Amino acid sequence: MSTIRTQVGIVGAGPAGLVLSHLLHLEGIESVVLENRSRQYCEERIRAGVLESGTVDLLTQMGVGDRMQREGLVHHGIELRFNGQGHRIDFKDLTGRAITVYGQHEVIKDLNQARVATGGQILFDVDDVRIEGYESNQPKIHYHLAGQPGEIQCDFIAGCDGSHGVCRHSIPAGALTIYDRQYPFGWLGILAEASPSSEELIYAYHDRGFALHSMRSSQITRLYLQCAPDENLDEWPDDRIWQELQTRLAGGRDWHLNEGRILQKGVTGMRSYVVEPMQHGRLFLAGDAAHIVPPTGAKGLNLAVADVRMLAQGLKDYYSSGSSEKLTNYSQACLRRVWKVQRFSWWMTSMLHKHEGNPFDDRRQLAELDYVTSSRAASQSLAENYVGLPFD
Repeated sequence: MSTIRTQVGIVGAGPAGLVLSHLLHLEGIESVVLENRSRQYCEERIRAGVLESGTVDLLTQMGVGDRMQREGLVHHGIELRFNGQGHRIDFKDLTGRAITVYGQHEVIKDLNQARVATGGQILFDVDDVRIEGYESNQPKIHYHLAGQPGEIQCDFIAGCDGSHGVCRHSIPAGALTIYDRQYPFGWLGILAEASPSSEELIYAYHDRGFALHSMRSSQITRLYLQCAPDENLDEWPDDRIWQELQTRLAGGRDWHLNEGRILQKGVTGMRSYVVEPMQHGRLFLAGDAAHIVPPTGAKGLNLAVADVRMLAQGLKDYYSSGSSEKLTNYSQACLRRVWKVQRFSWWMTSMLHKHEGNPFDDRRQLAELDYVTSSRAASQSLAENYVGLPFD
């Protein structure tokens, strides 16, 4: 059995795990990352791509933002569309900041390249991962790689392995409190070979349900339709998808939705999920291992990055001065931001999605959209949350 000794063992090579590993490297702290998928899978899996201004700044400061700065699409606003009319929320005017559209898989590519270039250890395609000893001073991570057993001995474990990963599920029953909310709808999402029809994202409220116009590049469009969480994709041929998108995103005679070959389609259920606390002994949870937000607010990746930024600061203090204060307070500090982001994501979701069988909600939602787009104070609140709350 091979044994590796390091300071921090990181389970999961998503944005949380890789950002943490590189932040620790910049502070001279050793880490090893384990991932049960291949590097190719991680770099090709299409996920969210809206980066808050703070996330962009952090990636740039870490030295992994050059390609993002060249290829990312900087947006200074979004459009809320209802009753067939568009209403722009001007981020630059309201907050002085912006968001950047840059796919999560592109962030993963940049981080993987940086870790390899600096001698970082990432073990892909591992299985049978098991953690132990995190309630003591001698945590261990067991795994198999190419059929051979391995063990990582470390001071701390970072559980960055998502909602279905082993880390959170290894914590003893009763040690965590779970807050969970299931939404009665999902998103049918497509990736299309079509140039974006708008320079900015469009969030549309319609009697037939919510729709979102987004993009991944100047040639690739990302589009979503509200649907049932168990929607049968076989009932959604390409022609029906485009017809429904044309209907829900309609915005007057001067606007046209570009269509093209659909490269990918899928249905994603929507939920809100938080576990408290986000730590147990020397095991720290980050990203989807600790919380999930509905995608309406574009917060998943950004919240994961905020978590590991906090964790990296705590580990830096521990190794530089012996202080455990920030590590002890990690969960409390992260959860302040987590619940604010949950509130915003829930609010965006409830305001923009069709609630079946309740005409009162229909009228209330239209009134709320009218208020948000006509009141500077309300627009500013949306803008402030969308571009990202400042780091504490």
